[in-house]
Amino acid sequence: MSKGRYGLVIAVALVLWVAFQAGTSAQPLTIPEVSEDQVICFALYTVHDGVLKLTAQLYPLANDADRTVRLEIETPDGWREAARTQVIERGWTAPFRIEPWDQSKEVRYRVAHGGSAFYTGTIRRDPVDKDTIVVAAFTGNSILSKHGGDIPKSDIVENLKKLQPDLLFFSGDQVYDHRKHYAAWLKFGRDFGDIIRDTPTICIPDDHDVGQANLWGAAGKKAATSAGPGGGYFMPPDYVNEAQRAQTSHLPDPYDPTPVDRGITVYYTALTWGRISFAIIEDRKWKSGPEGLVPKMGPRPDHILDPGYDPKSIDVPGAKLLGDRQLAFLRDWGIDWTGADMKAVLSQTIFCGGAHIHGTRDNRLHADLDSNGWPQTGRAKALREIRKSFAFMLAGDQHLATIIHHGIDDWNDAGYSFCVPSIANLYLRWWAPLEPGKNRQPGAPEYTGEFRDGFGNPVTVWAVANPDKRENHDKLTTRAAGFGIVKFHRPSRRITMECWPRNVDITAPDAKPYPGWPLTIHQEDNYGRKPAGFLPTIQVAGQSDPVIQVVDESDGEVVYTLRMNGNSYRPKVFEKGTYTVNVGEGATRQTFTGLEPLPADRSETIKVAF
Repeated sequence: MSKGRYGLVIAVALVLWVAFQAGTSAQPLTIPEVSEDQVICFALYTVHDGVLKLTAQLYPLANDADRTVRLEIETPDGWREAARTQVIERGWTAPFRIEPWDQSKEVRYRVAHGGSAFYTGTIRRDPVDKDTIVVAAFTGNSILSKHGGDIPKSDIVENLKKLQPDLLFFSGDQVYDHRKHYAAWLKFGRDFGDIIRDTPTICIPDDHDVGQANLWGAAGKKAATSAGPGGGYFMPPDYVNEAQRAQTSHLPDPYDPTPVDRGITVYYTALTWGRISFAIIEDRKWKSGPEGLVPKMGPRPDHILDPGYDPKSIDVPGAKLLGDRQLAFLRDWGIDWTGADMKAVLSQTIFCGGAHIHGTRDNRLHADLDSNGWPQTGRAKALREIRKSFAFMLAGDQHLATIIHHGIDDWNDAGYSFCVPSIANLYLRWWAPLEPGKNRQPGAPEYTGEFRDGFGNPVTVWAVANPDKRENHDKLTTRAAGFGIVKFHRPSRRITMECWPRNVDITAPDAKPYPGWPLTIHQEDNYGRKPAGFLPTIQVAGQSDPVIQVVDESDGEVVYTLRMNGNSYRPKVFEKGTYTVNVGEGATRQTFTGLEPLPADRSETIKVAF
């Protein structure tokens, strides 16, 4: 690249970066003045393990208004008060927690304030008897009107009303105004409230939600700038906690609620719904910032433009990704299959570098340290824990929809991720490798197949929704905007991913998703490591679909845990040695020790009776 062209790329990158840091809308956000009977804007809820958590979001109350909010349940005899709570004035939220909650029944609810303000919705019953659990997933709700922020979200809401998903997942950047989270959050609720009121919703904040262009949380330390490359949070802890409380206080209780530095709260947790167990993680909160840890090799500390750099040189000792606390959580979650047939990890972004070009078509990066491809050691630790439960990965943030099969030591030895597209796409990205992918499927585009990302991580790309070459700022479809749908089919243990453009009726006979979708994988594809052998077949009587766990006796480490689909399973292992196999759960569990992989031409059966 010539010196002049390199300078132009730097200038463009800096302009885009400054614009992203500013985080201001084209039209100033305002908080509408509402009458007393309209002070409840919207409400979010989840139900998990017999606990209902619901957070009502209010407009500002008058100084003399009551700060008590009631949660009422509809009964044959009329509305009955089930709980009441006090409004938290910073952010005007009203969090409820009811335990025990009968999640086998559908219940109409209403949030009530005073004698005239009511907000109604439905607490759904746990769909444990449904064959297919449908999750609708979103990211990047830009508020810039030029790029879709003021364009109604009615096309998405109408599609969701037709689809009737079992769960909604907003993976981050619900709010883009860096100083007015509350005002933008109210607008988010007005846009999506008609579907959120009746559907369990997982919502996790990302960098823009907490007032930053990018976020490397560094366990809560103070960031020097809102760009954040040195690590930490720029906005005051009260502001960060307000945003997190608004978006996550309706989630199940945190795995470990201990705050990080400066009293910044945490929310990483698990939710089981429809017999799918979801780990909800905070992949930004403990992540190290690159500034000061790795040499600057581009216009920004997190953008590497030198294709000749050594990826191993930036995998520096001490750099963290998920952090020890979340790795311990994933380890415990991975072995707990209570009420679950399949598992999925929900995060802000994916565990690799998922784009080559940022912002404009001439701004090619070799590596983006804002992705979860770095640090590589932290990525490998995370993927090793995730694959032990054959968990599928669902995320957003990249603005660019992709399906990627991740590898650690080799291609495809870990799980699949689906990164959903932005709802409204300001900052475009492209997956545009310079060489065709290896081992592509017959007829597949050259940008699919096996690659190494800019960090040297092995990735297999199955689908990408790049922006159209004729991109138009006024047409969201040319900017690769949209949303994702994931269908977990429990009887077959198959997972189907769909990626839909904006302003398309997905139920229409001629409706088409983005090219490359839908794609269906099997649950066990999420631990794609090649087996070195197989242990004896486990055949079970007296119990259907028991949990099976394989433990390496050389170090006591769990190799994987899985709920069987049926009454017979032959465990695979990846190294020679002796293994323990645990079958069943709790007091009924049976253990078999000293098992060794059998030669390919031999098979044995262990019969287990409950």
